[in-house]
Parts: sequence; C-alpha cells; structure tokens
Amino acid sequence: MKKKTFNIAELICAVISLAVFFGIWHLGTRGELGKLMPGPLPVIEKFLQTLFGGKIGSSTLIVHVAYSLARVMIGYFIGAAVGIVLGLSMGWSPLIEAIFAPLFRIIRPIPPIAWIPISIIWIGLGEDAKIFLIFLASFCYVTQNAWSGAKNVNPEYMNAARMLGAGKSRILFTVVLPASIPPIFAGLQVALSSCWATVLAAEMVRSSEGLGWIIIAGMNNNDMNQIMTGILAIGLVGMMLSTIFRKVEARLCRWNRSEN
Repeated sequence: MKKKTFNIAELICAVISLAVFFGIWHLGTRGELGKLMPGPLPVIEKFLQTLFGGKIGSSTLIVHVAYSLARVMIGYFIGAAVGIVLGLSMGWSPLIEAIFAPLFRIIRPIPPIAWIPISIIWIGLGEDAKIFLIFLASFCYVTQNAWSGAKNVNPEYMNAARMLGAGKSRILFTVVLPASIPPIFAGLQVALSSCWATVLAAEMVRSSEGLGWIIIAGMNNNDMNQIMTGILAIGLVGMMLSTIFRKVEARLCRWNRSEN
C-alpha cells in the first residue's frame, strides 16, 4: 500500500512539474522571445502531426526515431560486448592490464565527438562512421566499470572459493563475474545516454534521416518548430530508453537489491 501511495504521489509531482514547465514556456514566448522560438502548443502540434503521418523531409518522425535507435543499438551492443570482455580481462589478469591499461587511459578521456574528423577520414561519411563513434561512447564507459568491478572483488570471496577447490576459470565465472555485474550495469546505463547523445551529433554532420538531421535541417531552413520538435523527440526517447533500462536492471539484478 505504501508503494502504491508513493507511486501516486510521484505521478502527481511529475504532472505538476511538467505543467509548470510548459506554463513558463508558454508565458515566456508571448513576449519578445516569441519572435525567436515557438510556444509549446505549436511544437506539440507539429510533433503529433509528424508522429502520425506528417513528414519531415522524406520520412515521418517515427522513421527518423527508428534510424537513430538502430544506429545506437548496433554501436552500443558491440561496444558493450567488447568493453565487458576487455574490462573483466584487465581486472582479472595483471598481464592484460599491463598491456591495455595505458592505451585505454589515453583513449578514455577523449569525447566521442572529438573522433568525428578522424572517423570521416578513416571510414567516410556513411553509416560505419556513425556506428564507430557510438561504439567508442559505449566501449569506454563499460570497459571502465567492468575493469573496476573485477578488480575490486572482495578477496575473501576468492580465497573462500580457492579453499573449496575452485580453479581459476571457476572463480572467474562464479565469483568475479557475478560481483562485477552491478558496476557493469551502471556503466551500461551511462554508456546508453552517451551513445544517444553521440548519434545525434554524428547525424548532424552527415545524414539524410534521424533526429540529429531533423535539428540541423530545421536550422538550415530557419524552422524553429522543426528544431523544437526534434529536441522534444530526443528528450522523450532518451527518457524511454532510461526507463526501460532501469526496469531491465531491476529485474535482472533483484538479488543485488536490499529489502527494507
């Protein structure tokens, strides 16, 4: 009952917060600011119109969202897979850590967007360049968290497993990997947000569809309605991805949650 009450109160607070935000936006655009940007009603109207059949460029808003999500998912999962393997390997093996850690420490602070000129020179302006940038955004966060998780496993757990006769491979898969799952999931969540921001930047450089293209095309056409529609779609899809991920994490990591 307490949980239900809390959810209702949370919903009411969310509705009030959104109402205040849109109210301030509406009042703000009734003056001089309205000459520079549209109010919420024209933006929502444009959003719904393009969502249910109206086109931006050659495609509807749903198609643009699908293009952006497809690029994100491909790069995200490739980067996550490579990052988990490399991070766990560095946390488990001092030799692998000695080989790869210096290079990783150089690459990690570099923002994925900084790689755009190099990706264009190396790969070109096609889909592969966008996926490469998204791969980097995912790879760095996941590798860092998997590495930290494997390296900081409680030594008492591993000593207990050795006393029970477990070999190195068994300790890795039954002790180190399960203990590393919470930090890995934390890295996966941050990586997903980073990938979503990166694909939008990549689409602004060279693309004919996607949410990033919607914004840059609106800027070129001086269409503020289109720009704000793209921004609204970016926020809603980003919120949806974050919510879905939290639900998946809560379901897969139920054993890691403490009950009060």
